[in-house]
Amino acid sequence: MRPTLADATRGRILFGGDWNPEQWPEETWHEDVRLMREAGVTLATVGVFSWASVEPRPGARDFRTLDTVLGLLDDAGIGACLATPTASPPPWLGARHPETLPRDEHGAVVWYGSRNHFCPSSPAYREHALRLTQDLAARYGSHPALRLWHINNEYGTACWCDTTAAHFRTWLQARHGTLDALNDAWGTAFWSQRYDDWAEILPPRRAQYLPNPAHLLDFKRFTSDALLECFTAERDAVTAASPRVPVTTNLMPLFPGIDGWRWAAEEDVVSVDLYPDPAAGPDDPAGAAHGALVQDLTRSQARGPWALMEQAASAVSWRPVNKPKPPGLTRLWSLQAVARGADTLCFFQWRQSRQGAEKFHSAMLPHSGPRSRVHREIRALGAELPALDAVVGTAVPARVAVLHDWPSWWAAEQPGRPSDQVSYPAVLAAWHHALWRRNLTCDLAHPEADLTPYDLLVVPQLYLLGDAALDSLAARVHAGATLVCGFLTGVADPDDRVRDGGTDARLRRILGLAAVHEWWPLAPGETVTLDDGTTGSLWSEDIEPAGATTAAAYATGPLAGHPAITRHRHGAGTAWYVFTLPDPIALADLLSRAAAAAGVEPPLPAVPPGVEAVGRGPLLFLLNHTAAPVEVPLPTPHTDVLTGRHHTTAIPLPPNGVAALRP
Repeated sequence: MRPTLADATRGRILFGGDWNPEQWPEETWHEDVRLMREAGVTLATVGVFSWASVEPRPGARDFRTLDTVLGLLDDAGIGACLATPTASPPPWLGARHPETLPRDEHGAVVWYGSRNHFCPSSPAYREHALRLTQDLAARYGSHPALRLWHINNEYGTACWCDTTAAHFRTWLQARHGTLDALNDAWGTAFWSQRYDDWAEILPPRRAQYLPNPAHLLDFKRFTSDALLECFTAERDAVTAASPRVPVTTNLMPLFPGIDGWRWAAEEDVVSVDLYPDPAAGPDDPAGAAHGALVQDLTRSQARGPWALMEQAASAVSWRPVNKPKPPGLTRLWSLQAVARGADTLCFFQWRQSRQGAEKFHSAMLPHSGPRSRVHREIRALGAELPALDAVVGTAVPARVAVLHDWPSWWAAEQPGRPSDQVSYPAVLAAWHHALWRRNLTCDLAHPEADLTPYDLLVVPQLYLLGDAALDSLAARVHAGATLVCGFLTGVADPDDRVRDGGTDARLRRILGLAAVHEWWPLAPGETVTLDDGTTGSLWSEDIEPAGATTAAAYATGPLAGHPAITRHRHGAGTAWYVFTLPDPIALADLLSRAAAAAGVEPPLPAVPPGVEAVGRGPLLFLLNHTAAPVEVPLPTPHTDVLTGRHHTTAIPLPPNGVAALRP
């Protein structure tokens, strides 16, 4: 039986961050550990970028820093999340083995001098990375400080070199079996692209005009799998040395480079790096909504508690303008993660770097030292987390599922589509934000997952849908679930082959449609008005109903009078189809209406706008994402475990305030 996050948490929320002592003289290490203890730190991630320190030249090993650092952590009662440093090979590897360096789609070499400069298919890279990982595991697999293994860092590198081409062909042979099957799947009769020999197939490098969409789609799948091979090789090496220590790798949030469902299935602990502040700055309300989306996705990938491996203590360093987080926001967003299933809260990083590309990225211990506002807030957060240990290992109940799939995302955003204004992650975020706005807690689910726990199924957009997913969706709605489906869904099969009728026949039966005659995308800034007074953007469609009733029609534009939103009974269930992107309030109203009809209610009624309410285990979390104080009505008396105060009919929340209520 594989270990889980519970083997690392041991009943308490883990709190800490990346510690990079190799960047600092040894005299600072003792101070770091002392300050960590005073701040309530219980977990330190070490070794992420230490390859050049541990292996300064080929075959050499220098474990002195790690020996000392792990000993200091153990003496202080702080757990270690030990990383394999394979995300950033040292210069000697690229210099001696240039075949390990990735090439872009134009054939240009991506040189060393930054990080993540490796070809995932390179045998030389894999050999050196695995050998180092095996030596780390042999030395530290039984170390008393070790709580968690952390493999590599933010996997996402892609390569188009000749080694990758050979690996890609092998992958394609396993997927398709024969060249005839590949030619059929890729539709190579178009533009005379038929392949007669496996050796003719290359990665989708720079082309004269539009590349083959199915070729691009399979290369996305392959790249995710090639990286996953690197992860599982290192995972197996550390597991062999320490079978009871869980293994993770820090995923990037809603990242298109890997298939997150496939990856999560290979991890003991699903973890994510989350920097939700948008370009407008951390005080933009969209940050909280985006954070909730990533947290719900990560919890769903983990099928339970998960780890927040990185977040910023204040400002980041890659936005056009990098504002610090206002007072209280770090606490608010951290406790939002706990409310949505996180059992581990970590930051990048512990001590702010003096040199390098991220020296202006904030840290738990900033340049200004322990008297700074940022560090005082970190200490306060560390001090109050033990009050929330009651939720460790508990679930976040959800009866709403938002269906999400990476290959569908990849296919929907390829060249040659009806509109390049339609961004899959933006559409997904808009629909999730509508649910979040009304405090309708949701999971995200793979289209082929078991949907029986959910009464409301939400499909913002799934351009690709396979047969198993369509059959499952039809069965669940027929059995009584409510479906709300967005535009451009079910258009193509998993090989990006357009279905007859513009949308798969099974989905059309669920939705009560005869055909989708034409997609009618909207220009940038263009909107349509519906006859209920709301507006839509991005998209419209000319559809022919076959049993569906019109819930709203277009009032303007070339489709005036045609249905814009339909509703249809299918068996014991109901299916809505939305042919545009409604304005945010209208979309929230529609989903609230569908949820109420499905018997799904928010955890607390009459919550003021901007206040998030989400239940986890024995607690109800209230989070005020507004800049003004609010008062939240309570139907029954509750106690705030963060303050110990009792509240009978209402609870006040200051700006950025949080309450964790026990009945």
